[in-house]
Amino acid sequence: MSNFIIYPAIDIRGGKAVRLVQGDYNRETVYNDDPVSAAKDWETQGGEWVHLVDLDGAKAGHPVNDELIGRIARSVQVPVQVGGGLRTEADVERLLSLGVSRVILGTAAIEDRAFVSKVLAKHGGKVAIGIDARDGFVATRGWLETSQVRAEDLAKELAAEGAETFIFTDISRDGMMGGPNVEAIVRLAQISGRTVIASGGVSKPEDLANLSKHAADGVGGAIVGKALYTGSISLAEAVAAYK
Repeated sequence: MSNFIIYPAIDIRGGKAVRLVQGDYNRETVYNDDPVSAAKDWETQGGEWVHLVDLDGAKAGHPVNDELIGRIARSVQVPVQVGGGLRTEADVERLLSLGVSRVILGTAAIEDRAFVSKVLAKHGGKVAIGIDARDGFVATRGWLETSQVRAEDLAKELAAEGAETFIFTDISRDGMMGGPNVEAIVRLAQISGRTVIASGGVSKPEDLANLSKHAADGVGGAIVGKALYTGSISLAEAVAAYK
């Protein structure tokens, strides 16, 4: 399995780097007016990847901040992964053509399986499946809706179709600084047999240590947002610890 990678997160809304609490668009904090500068900062501090979320796109159902995402991808030397509103092959092709290294498909994994299968067959390792769960069930459309599909079932099915990487978020932990749901993350990795990147709730160095213990189980890294912006986790120190 892969080594344990820290993914600094930049959530884009209205052209700014923001954080939401539990995906609530009414509970927003702006951390940086310039997401390009934020990405460069993370790269300077040793970030090996940059994780971008087009929050406007997630809500609209199609990418909204393409131009800005392309500028970010071109401004850093490290790979960039992007999620938020990717529902068509044209969306995927356009973002990859802008220099994005990996696209994240979320809602489409539930609502348009044929599209996801096609993209997995064509792009394989350039695709991650974002599984955002509320009480074990997959949430869609920027977390505004909850499906009747269990996260573990979806991971198993898509692993069989060629998915190599999953990004798992327990929505109840997101933005709350209360620690990730390690048990659920490890279980998803074991059941799918694929790499799972943890997202949501990582608030202190101990959270990263707890997750990294399960690298052999397939926990390939963690997306860290609010904790980096508040300074409770140092990206440089975290990268040095797990390289």
